[in-house]
Amino acid sequence: MAIQPIRLFGDPILRTKAEPVLDFDAELRRLVKDLSDTMMDAPGVGLAAPQIGVQLRVFTYFVDDELGHLINPDLELSGEDQYDIEGCLSLPGIEYDCRRARRVVAKGFNEYGDPVVIEGDDLLARCIQHETDHLDGVLFIDRLDRAARKAAMKEIREADWVGQTVPAVKLSPHPTFGRAL
Repeated sequence: MAIQPIRLFGDPILRTKAEPVLDFDAELRRLVKDLSDTMMDAPGVGLAAPQIGVQLRVFTYFVDDELGHLINPDLELSGEDQYDIEGCLSLPGIEYDCRRARRVVAKGFNEYGDPVVIEGDDLLARCIQHETDHLDGVLFIDRLDRAARKAAMKEIREADWVGQTVPAVKLSPHPTFGRAL
């Protein structure tokens, strides 16, 4: 088990678009395991690679007792919205109602490079959209209305975790830097 530190709001990696995964190798499988272990330890319902300092398009989720992951996601969103509470492991203690699509069809790949389709609604749809946003450098507070975003920013400025040391950004947590072993 390799639990990694979770990057917090203010870390520039959280605002940077992640790179697509090209190599589906043992290193990628270790990254998926690290993400899953870190997410479960937090605990959370989702965690994206940039949140542990890796600029790759990978996320894990744990919703309705189902642990999964998706690599290089592409989303199709329903036209029907949901409006519910949302939080983020990179913004501890900050929770606000956020509008999301009620249903999602997410296409991508598993850790072996096999095509995967995940269909979900409500919490799973919210989680997939939230984690995919992380891969695009978007945080859930960016999706709040003006008044809620202002209140969230005030809470963030007053949070005890603001200003903690930011670890170095890396493309990969492993010494091969994304190349096959």
